[in-house]
Amino acid sequence: MRIEVTPDVFKLAEVFTISRGSRTEAKVLTVRITEDGVTGWGECVPYARYGETLESVTAQIDGLRGNVTREGLYDLLPAGAARNAVDCALWDLQAKQTGKRVWELAGLAAPGPEITAFTLSLAEPAQMQAQAAKHAHRPLLKIKLGTPDDMPRLEAVRAGAPKSTIIIDANEGWSADIYAELAPHLLRLGVALVEQPLPAGEDDALIGMARPVPVCADESAHDCSTLSKLEGKYDVVNIKLDKTGGLTEALKLRAAALAQGYDVMVGCMVGSSLAMAPATLVAQGAKVVDLDGPLLLGEDREHALKFDGDGVHPPAAALWG
Repeated sequence: MRIEVTPDVFKLAEVFTISRGSRTEAKVLTVRITEDGVTGWGECVPYARYGETLESVTAQIDGLRGNVTREGLYDLLPAGAARNAVDCALWDLQAKQTGKRVWELAGLAAPGPEITAFTLSLAEPAQMQAQAAKHAHRPLLKIKLGTPDDMPRLEAVRAGAPKSTIIIDANEGWSADIYAELAPHLLRLGVALVEQPLPAGEDDALIGMARPVPVCADESAHDCSTLSKLEGKYDVVNIKLDKTGGLTEALKLRAAALAQGYDVMVGCMVGSSLAMAPATLVAQGAKVVDLDGPLLLGEDREHALKFDGDGVHPPAAALWG
């Protein structure tokens, strides 16, 4: 078994801004695992918020020796981007070796398209209203907030897209007092969900607080081991493969979260269709799907995922799985 990791860069269709900064390109790592002449691949997006860099994640993957298995990865790599790319490459490898699709190997029903959110870049209210109007045909819009001027931006987006469902990602940018003040206005403006309103280390403040709009754990929820810390604070768990450390753990987290009464959201970092492909399996029937990474790109992988009025479609075998 040979494991290779290489960096890839995809230009974005336009500058993408959140409260933590702006970017013009998506920097990802591609892992290829070859065994007996067959190669499977996967992609990850190292995330600085979790102490990851392209270099640190590359070093983790380069440190793997000999044959690895999905089960054995739990002893070799922590939850995070490195394990995600290797895990997904192993799934793809097995699919190619057996001639079966990954959902068959995982014992899942054949997947179908799922409506996905489309994320609007953070900008001045007038610009965000124009963005919203441009994408008002989309059924689900996501807004990145977490600034002192959030209400004018939200009002502008609602004016630009009066019929779209809106979800909000505060990116840990609010305090408990700010969230309590904003919550009634979110309800008034038809917001369907709020992601991570408070910093992960300060979210105990949500215990006992009214949640008129469902609150989703993002930075507070990584893998199954973090579920026990969410009780009484959140209604929804955002599953991202770069947090769980791959499809294997993402499927376990989905099952565990649903069993404990949480709804599920499936999200992504900004990456290519290869990164989204495994997540489409986790996204089946989720309360919210946010797999719009490829829609933000100016260029993508060959055999890219199909997006249309029915949503994001599962990958063709030529792409992954």
